[in-house]
Amino acid sequence: MALSAGSGFLSSLLLLICLSEALLPGVGAQHCVWHGECGQSIKVPEKKYNCRYTGPPVPLEPDGYQLLTELCPGLDYDNRSLCCDAAQLRTLKGSLELPLQFLSRCPACFFNLMTLFCELTCSPRQSLFVNATKFNASNVVEVQYYIGQTFTNAMYNACKDVQAPSSNVPALSLLCGKDAKACNATNWIQYMFSTDNGQTPFPIIPIFSDDPVSGFTPMDNQTFGCTEGLEDGSGPCSCQDCSKACGPKPQPPPLPPPWTILGMDAMVVIMWIAYVAFLLVFAGAVVGVWCYRKRTIMSEYGPILDSNNPLSLNGDDPGQANASCCETLGERFESALRSLFSSWGSFCVRRPLPVILGSLALVAASSAGLVYMRITTDPVELWSAASSQARQEKDYFDSHFGPFFRSTQLIITTTLNDPFMYSPYLGGSDVPFTSVLGKEVLHQVLDLQLAIEGLVATYEGEDVTLKDVCLAPLAPYNNNCTILSVLNYFQNSHAMLDHEIGDGFWVYADFHSHFLYCVSAPASLNDTTMLHDPCLGTFGGPVFPWLALGGYDETNYNNATALVITFPLNNYLNDSVREGKALAWEKEFIGFMKNFSNPNLTVAFSAERSVEDEINRESDSDISTIVISYAIMFLYISLALGHIQSFRRILVDSKISLGIAGILIVLTSVSSSLGIFSYAGVPLTLIVIEVIPFLVLAVGVDNIFIIVQTYQRDERMPQEELHQQIGRILGDIAPSLFLSSFSETVAFFLGALSSMPAVRTFSLFAGLAVFIDFLLQISCFVSLLGLDARRQEGNRPDIFCCAKLPATQETRTEGFLFRFFKKAYAPFVLKEWVRPVVVAVFVGMLSFSIATVNKVEIGLDQKLSMPDDSYVLQYFEKLSQFLHTGAPVYFVVEDGLNYSSPDGQNAVCGGVGCNNDSLVQQVYSASLISNYTTIAYTPSSWLDDYFDWVKPQSTCCRYYNSSGEFCNASVVNPSCVSCRPLTPSGKQRPEGEDFMHFLPMFLSDNPNAKCGKGGHAAYATAVDLYPNNTGVGATYFMTYHTILKESADYIDALRMARVLAGNISQAMGHRVFAYSVFYVFYEQYLTIAHDTALNLGVSLAAIFVVTAVLLGFELWSALLVCVTIAMILVNMFGVMWLWGISLNAVSLVNLVMSVGISVEFCSHIVRAFSVSVKKNRVERAQEALAHMGSSVFSGITLTKFGGILILALSKSQIFQVFYFRMYLAIVLLGAAHGLVFLPVLLSYVGPSVNRAKVFAANQRFSGTERERLLNY
Repeated sequence: MALSAGSGFLSSLLLLICLSEALLPGVGAQHCVWHGECGQSIKVPEKKYNCRYTGPPVPLEPDGYQLLTELCPGLDYDNRSLCCDAAQLRTLKGSLELPLQFLSRCPACFFNLMTLFCELTCSPRQSLFVNATKFNASNVVEVQYYIGQTFTNAMYNACKDVQAPSSNVPALSLLCGKDAKACNATNWIQYMFSTDNGQTPFPIIPIFSDDPVSGFTPMDNQTFGCTEGLEDGSGPCSCQDCSKACGPKPQPPPLPPPWTILGMDAMVVIMWIAYVAFLLVFAGAVVGVWCYRKRTIMSEYGPILDSNNPLSLNGDDPGQANASCCETLGERFESALRSLFSSWGSFCVRRPLPVILGSLALVAASSAGLVYMRITTDPVELWSAASSQARQEKDYFDSHFGPFFRSTQLIITTTLNDPFMYSPYLGGSDVPFTSVLGKEVLHQVLDLQLAIEGLVATYEGEDVTLKDVCLAPLAPYNNNCTILSVLNYFQNSHAMLDHEIGDGFWVYADFHSHFLYCVSAPASLNDTTMLHDPCLGTFGGPVFPWLALGGYDETNYNNATALVITFPLNNYLNDSVREGKALAWEKEFIGFMKNFSNPNLTVAFSAERSVEDEINRESDSDISTIVISYAIMFLYISLALGHIQSFRRILVDSKISLGIAGILIVLTSVSSSLGIFSYAGVPLTLIVIEVIPFLVLAVGVDNIFIIVQTYQRDERMPQEELHQQIGRILGDIAPSLFLSSFSETVAFFLGALSSMPAVRTFSLFAGLAVFIDFLLQISCFVSLLGLDARRQEGNRPDIFCCAKLPATQETRTEGFLFRFFKKAYAPFVLKEWVRPVVVAVFVGMLSFSIATVNKVEIGLDQKLSMPDDSYVLQYFEKLSQFLHTGAPVYFVVEDGLNYSSPDGQNAVCGGVGCNNDSLVQQVYSASLISNYTTIAYTPSSWLDDYFDWVKPQSTCCRYYNSSGEFCNASVVNPSCVSCRPLTPSGKQRPEGEDFMHFLPMFLSDNPNAKCGKGGHAAYATAVDLYPNNTGVGATYFMTYHTILKESADYIDALRMARVLAGNISQAMGHRVFAYSVFYVFYEQYLTIAHDTALNLGVSLAAIFVVTAVLLGFELWSALLVCVTIAMILVNMFGVMWLWGISLNAVSLVNLVMSVGISVEFCSHIVRAFSVSVKKNRVERAQEALAHMGSSVFSGITLTKFGGILILALSKSQIFQVFYFRMYLAIVLLGAAHGLVFLPVLLSYVGPSVNRAKVFAANQRFSGTERERLLNY
């Protein structure tokens, strides 16, 4: 009975097991669900379904052994009994070609991925986790794949950081069907198993679980993390491809806190304290001296710290003047100059014809050099010295890789306000689209783009089209132009833009879905929607969304509010013909765009030539403004030189002809300077042409007024002839003219030591022009003055000098301005109570300016260089408003690195086995803190892509077995064999001869559906190969800067890129430099503060030395001149801060010029003070101000004031800011310091009178009429 019961239980159990095997196939013995390939797939016609097969695993055919070892080495054991055959392995390899190329950079990632597919396709345990759910005859048309969630997550974590070096995007962006940020462990696998990806012939439905489901045990094979090495010896993934291998994310250093005191700007606080302290000390000193004078009952006012009163010329005992050695030496030097210039002046008046003709001959000979004149408008030549680091690096880059391409760009917005919502057919959140991405707008933009492509220009009678000048990276295989535009996602075709898949009721896929896919995977050969349209541009390369769209937030490109279309044109080195064609096409483009009109589109545009064209147009338009400005100054000079004694003598006393002659002398000095340097081959710049006439006119006219007005105020001594009188006058004033002119000349010539071409060129031309002007004034102009004096004495009218008017009684009177300075202004300024106020005000101005010096911005806003009505201004505005990515930056590895050696490779690459501080790795790390480093993306690395391309597992590197020639992956030919064997050594990186053997093939390979790693498009110009491909010379690794809007951004980007390049060079032991197209323009700003201090300091030192010598070795006088000029310069910085004028080459030229003009304002006053023999400093300052102040005021201040005001009417912003504002400040500050502050300063601390000069004057004029005249 018991036996019978037991037998029944066993029978029931056996029946249950049998039923289970029938109903739940996964629970039974391990077997296959398919084997071999059968019918053609409906979804992917070029592929086949797998054949239904539920038997045990089948031994693999021998012709599949190599494929099994290559793809699924984990299944290569025993008799290789599998659930797949060789045909299925070949299909698997074809399906995984692109993932292999992009993910094999990280061995762990690729191993896990291959495990997923190998277990599905071939595993002898297939029935445990694969359930065939649909069949069509003998075809398996749908399966379920049970995958462990732990395995899924581990595979995704190992792959999520892997980069695609050629496109600077995560590899999953190309392999997940969406942006890498939206990709996760499950939707990645779902996408790979979906028929929508164009690779999967039938649906594979993944089911994720770590626990058995419906009797199936999920596949949960061993995985490797990206930080782990594999059993075959492969190392862990690099930091670039595995964030866990990087350690903590780099952190930028904290910004230095602002320098404050009690929460306020430190400089402001310090200068306030210093100013208040000065006022207290100064006020105490003034009050103390006043009390001392009152107590001692002084009969007349004496200045602070006054020395013993000098001897009067009327003194009883002049022999008691005990002059020091320096005073005696100074007097003798003064006497020598007076004697020299007196003799010369007398000669010029006696022999006017030879002097004038000789001057004309020298001027003509010098000016003849203008036929060799060459004006430099090339911005590189203007702003960057040939010896500068940026210029040398640019030349190196151009010579090895070719010059940076010319950019023609449009930024397009729409006036429509019609945003819309896109609802994906396959589900998911609705996606908002902006108006500019509406289909109708895109069609209109495409019409514009195609019209531009069709433009035809003419160059020397030859038609020039876009294809003649554009950048075509795949030429000659693909001659399509590079056009960076979202329309290239649609192959620049209206039909492709309209392409959609639907059934009349629903639209499954259209331009919305294609756009969303392409912006997430721009390097994809086709999208994964039902459209299967390519994303790669017609030129064979990707269009990155950050280059073709603007105004979006983060990576939400569907929110873009602007379209950016860029036409890169080839740039040519030393090829004027092809460059001329590019310029001609750009000119045609600009003309077309100026006439383009569309009510729905707002287009800002620019070409490479636009900035230079607009600057030239600006210069042409400002000619009328400049002419009017100079005409006003010329008219004033001509009228103001004459001293009209009475209305009846107006024709005789006017000096219009002499004024015109003086102006012509100024202009000829400029032309002579230009001519002499043109002989020497020194090119001119627009700054020279615009600024030097202004400078020389200021200096020259001042000298003219001093000469003429001194003559007008002088009385001829008895028995003195005209030539003797003018000679004597010239002997008195020429040393002062020589002092100012020579000190300016030396200062300017020393300014030519500057490394900035604009400053150096200006200084050279200005120094020579000022000195030539001085020579012509003391020769030619003095002769003309003598002729004019004879005309006036002969009672002949000005201009019409052949006529003679009736003789009238001439009464010599003093001019109004001289009387005003002598009787009113000078006494007022030097009043006892006025002088302290003047000192307090000017020291206050100085303190304020010192506090603002470090706040003056550095750089030149490029918008300022454009006219007010320029189309480029709109482009600059849109550029700053919408663009999200800055200029490309290239990290150039100079020639000499051995790329064939492991050490050389590891120092550069970013993949497995590369150094943690390699070039690619350091740039990648910098991109992680882009807000600090300004490096936006991981660099494209030709070396890493070459390693992926040459791997034996890849189908990229093949050659014809018969000829050894390269065989493209798209070629189907049995004679094409893999470049490297599938052996452990073959899987390693190529070294030595192997490296150079296959590299040229890589650089000539065009990307295609079988191989996306071909290097021709991305790297053809990135590697400079030695002749006959014997080695690798210079190479570059490209990335992008973050968006740069202001000058400070560009300067910071240059600085940070150089710091990074320096760190890379140090780590590699080989020079690497960073290069971008704008570096050559902004390098000057890295050192401009130092250059400014050096230039101005050297100029002041030169003025001090020259002034000290020419004043007769009076060091204190020279120091006071330099102090006053330094105050003017510091106050100029205060004005620059107040008026928003930045420090750059243009403003530095103006500052150097202001040194020269300030000398005119100061040196004449100081010299007049030093030669005065009045009793005390106040009287000497009053005499100097009265005699020289009026000439300086009328000669510089009034002359310049009218002309400067006209500059405010200029259309040019650069004229309004850097010329009107700075010139006005120079003249006003110069006049204020020279005519107000300096006399007061001299009255307090001016040098004591030179006793030797007093004694000499006493001896020279004793007993003559001149003695009376000296006691004014």
